[in-house]
Amino acid sequence: MSHSVDLIDVEMVFGTVHAVRKLSAHIEAGEFFSILGPSGCGKTTLLRLIAGFNEPTSGKVLIGGKDMAGIPADRRPTAMIFQSLALFPLMPVWENIAFGLEARGVPKAGRRKKAEELLDLIALPGYGNRMVHELSGGQRQRVAIARALAVEPQVLLLDEPLSALDLKLRQHMRAELRALQKRTGVTFVYITHDQSEALAMSDRVAVMEAGVLQQIATPQELYANPATPFVARFIGETNEIAGKVTGVENGLASIDTAQGSFTARAGAGVTAGAAATLFVRPETMSCSRIAMPNSLPAKAVSLEYEGALAMLRAETDQGQVLLATLPNRQLADAPQPGERIWLSFAADEALVMGAGDGHG
Repeated sequence: MSHSVDLIDVEMVFGTVHAVRKLSAHIEAGEFFSILGPSGCGKTTLLRLIAGFNEPTSGKVLIGGKDMAGIPADRRPTAMIFQSLALFPLMPVWENIAFGLEARGVPKAGRRKKAEELLDLIALPGYGNRMVHELSGGQRQRVAIARALAVEPQVLLLDEPLSALDLKLRQHMRAELRALQKRTGVTFVYITHDQSEALAMSDRVAVMEAGVLQQIATPQELYANPATPFVARFIGETNEIAGKVTGVENGLASIDTAQGSFTARAGAGVTAGAAATLFVRPETMSCSRIAMPNSLPAKAVSLEYEGALAMLRAETDQGQVLLATLPNRQLADAPQPGERIWLSFAADEALVMGAGDGHG
């Protein structure tokens, strides 16, 4: 059985530094839950609070509904995988996997049996007698996961475990980790600063910035409906146009900007007369040679070919550079550098948010 994790008004203060600020979240049992944010945002501190390496300055950490206050790391139903993996080079693979069981007094035969079962689970059967230096980076990663699973944790905590791998292996290990989590049913709490990693693997993602929880949502919801300007900027590419809201009606906001007047979905709390920002994803921006609804004039600057698509950079009359993604099939008719064009977007595919929106 896996356990849920509840963080209730958790704060962590180191001297004058507020690493985590009044954070509350519920992580479902059996969920792949990622905590995403830039370096220094407090995500690793949060993981250490769940693990028991630190006690919160205030607030509560519950695992499986039980308050963890005063319960040390080695008595919590958790296991942690660090970025460095910390495998023992002088032990064969099976002993690395079974290390935690030895500390619990499990006899050698039982430890070996469990190690072999886990080697099958991580698709490394027959590797038990190999040494760590004989393994590839991805194989070492899997052994570290097996060692963590050997002690049968209810919650597995992973602190940027793929960051040392090259891009191709990292992408492969994402799929493996996701599949392994589904097979075991263990609750995974995964820390990363890589948005593509979080979006590819997670059931839900929490985005943090400067110790503040900005949003918790599914990957699709985060991308399509960011709750704050920070999330909009941090998740994927986006175009930003500053302006002032002139009206809000039926969930749509009208906004006046230096580039023109536009209509888009109204974010929470957007009000007429307030300063705001229009966010438009490059893939929702269309390029044409005639004016359309919600369009602005610009000059094509460059076209960067990326295989299945190309990224068009265009400059408005006010000097702002905007991005538009062009599918491969449209490249034959793509604008040339210096050509005058119109960039447009559908109202329901763009978002207006107040300039001061945030959760902190």
